[in-house]
Amino acid sequence: MARAANPKNAAAIGRAAVDERVVLRDGCAIATTVYGAARAGRGRLVLVHSLAMDRIFWRPVAERLAGRIAVLTYDARGHGDSDKPAGPYSTAQFAEDLAGLLDHFDWPSAVVAGASMGGCVALDFASSFPQRVSGLGLIDTTAWYGPEARAQWAERAGRAQDAGLGTMVGFQIERWFGEAFRKAHPGIVQRAVDTFLRNDVDAYAASCAMLGACDLRVALPDIKAPTVVVVGEEDYATPVAMAEAMANGIAGARLVVLPGARHFTPLEKPDAIAAELGRLAGATATR
Repeated sequence: MARAANPKNAAAIGRAAVDERVVLRDGCAIATTVYGAARAGRGRLVLVHSLAMDRIFWRPVAERLAGRIAVLTYDARGHGDSDKPAGPYSTAQFAEDLAGLLDHFDWPSAVVAGASMGGCVALDFASSFPQRVSGLGLIDTTAWYGPEARAQWAERAGRAQDAGLGTMVGFQIERWFGEAFRKAHPGIVQRAVDTFLRNDVDAYAASCAMLGACDLRVALPDIKAPTVVVVGEEDYATPVAMAEAMANGIAGARLVVLPGARHFTPLEKPDAIAAELGRLAGATATR
């Protein structure tokens, strides 16, 4: 795996961060940002973003934790500044990508947390690489989208390809954020919209198909890492019932329901998410 030359120092609010482009074994280049010293001997946390977002999605949470632990964020394959090879995609493939990133940064293990799509990737990673997961954060996500998932996700992908991502903005905004948050934080909402509209449509469609095919229910009983499942009280993309099913399926998992929040809790409630993940990282730092 090749290391990109001359990593670019990036300015994060109040925290130093380093951007680096990492080339995986299959040649796919992944854009990363590490907050804190990547090779410091302290707690380590990896954050995997939601569908059609990028690593900046996690910046508010990462900045709250960077003074205590090293935090790796990255643009998943097909997203953001990473390469966008042709599909099909799978959560297993995305989990392999994450393993490659951990190898690159010499992280034998880490707390791994993901939101929505990222939660599916984190769950697959915990199943496929259990020895590399010292803690697991499943945020606004599910192990299975239900019996109609393939058709529903195929419909969404088809709409994007036929009519364009712009036709989906209203639908997305209402799913992502509650009404009060949208009114109070228009800049955050607009940034999410701008990120969504920059997506490559074919990569977006391949990612939708991946989520439609995702069924990780069988993996839940085998998860041994300390786990927290977090969901917004008003999330109807991956509702509380889906979070409860995961928490009930993983021995010892804690379920946290955030009042008044919808689907993008890392943006709506970064203090709460950082507190939960910081607690998880602290509890597993010596594992």
